[in-house]
Amino acid sequence: MANPVPARTDAFAAVDLGASSGRVMVGRVGPGTLALAEAHRFPNRPVRLPEGLRWDVLGLYTGVLDGLRAAGATAGERIASVGIDSWAVDYGLLDADGALLGHPVHYRDGRTEGVAEKVWASVPAAELYTATGLQYAPFNTLYQLVAAQGSAQLAAARRLLLIPDLISYWLTGELGTEVTNASTTQLIDPRTGDWASSVAERLGVDLGLFPPLRRPGDPAGQLLPEVLEETGLTDPVPVTAVGSHDTASAVAAVPAAPGERFAYICTGTWSLAGLELDAPVLSEASRTANFTNELGLDDTVRYLRNIMGLWLLQECLRAWGDPELGALLREAGDAAPLRSVVDAADAVFLAPGRMPERIVEACRTTGQPVPRTRAETTRCILDSLALAHRRAIADAARLADHPVDVVHIVGGGTRNALLCQLTADACGLPVVAGPAEAAALGNVLVQARTHGLVGDDRAAMRELLARTQPLTRYEPRGDHTAWRAAERRLAER
Repeated sequence: MANPVPARTDAFAAVDLGASSGRVMVGRVGPGTLALAEAHRFPNRPVRLPEGLRWDVLGLYTGVLDGLRAAGATAGERIASVGIDSWAVDYGLLDADGALLGHPVHYRDGRTEGVAEKVWASVPAAELYTATGLQYAPFNTLYQLVAAQGSAQLAAARRLLLIPDLISYWLTGELGTEVTNASTTQLIDPRTGDWASSVAERLGVDLGLFPPLRRPGDPAGQLLPEVLEETGLTDPVPVTAVGSHDTASAVAAVPAAPGERFAYICTGTWSLAGLELDAPVLSEASRTANFTNELGLDDTVRYLRNIMGLWLLQECLRAWGDPELGALLREAGDAAPLRSVVDAADAVFLAPGRMPERIVEACRTTGQPVPRTRAETTRCILDSLALAHRRAIADAARLADHPVDVVHIVGGGTRNALLCQLTADACGLPVVAGPAEAAALGNVLVQARTHGLVGDDRAAMRELLARTQPLTRYEPRGDHTAWRAAERRLAER
């Protein structure tokens, strides 16, 4: 029987760090209440140093402190807890004194080129998938650590902290490794939720660098006195471990109905499209389809495929001098549909720069008409993303033997009505879009559940989301002939 929910409302701070910006949100949670307000938003700009592409993690931490100060003012009351989530795979190294050794390497840095082949020579790709369930991506933490072997920084390191764990350490002085983010390292066994020690040993990766594992809801310390002084918050302020991989928090905030057979797409810089399962899918067919098994809330598995996402459009907008997006999307909506499509999961689009030219090159290489205008390029991107969503959801349903009746889109892409409608059209399924700030809401709800303000299970969290957050439903239009033809074009390239 679920524990009764007390008749009070508390304020929680969610630190949500994305690949292009960070934000601190304040969530108020109580019986029938879930309200989110932005306290502070700040840019996350990587820095190109002589040694490569690096994260400005000190700038991020400054933004977090500023955000916590603003959160206290926004809440107008005591902050009951702080939770931290971020993008995956990247990390900072600490020396024996606990000091950071250099700027964390950006996952788009080129240091892992050719490293996968070195790894597979010791642990074949099929065996690696069986052990860790993780899709191949050149920037997985495992490949980063193998690439770093022999470096002075790694030799001097005594601890390794994934990005949200690093921020938590600076706030509290407490060390830990949150498991949903750890599952993206390619060093976790998704069946046990513990380290894949045999893989690490064969590849010379020292798992002793990682602090003990934490799970969402575990205590992660309290804000240090100097942090309280800097932010003006009132002692004590606990930090609660949440789904610290932002996708884990976002999936926790999918407002699915009880018993609903749903797929999800977490949209933003990346599109993460897949299913919430009770157990991993570790078949050879799953590996060759490049699906990943990452851990989620309550020992669930996030079975999904990574797709390049709105990064394609973001890079084009940057190249074009950031034109007004609304007008561009209206023009794209009037452009010819499915005239040209590209593989939105292709690694050729991973690096920054020259995105419009690379899209033209991809269309030309596959014998398709090249986009002539910004509107046509935008339509190409959105059609391609919708097509990639269609393929990922159909493949996931088939490989997991898990039928899908509705698709939930959460994250920043919910604000792109054209993308949501095209996804419904491509999948031939209704799409429910919202909430936009899913990662922050999932972060807040795990904190609130830990503090007894939400029922014990995910269903209670999702029911509260469905009652309190604005959602938009898109019904599929037309037939699938054109989408099937576009799919064949890509398959025949």
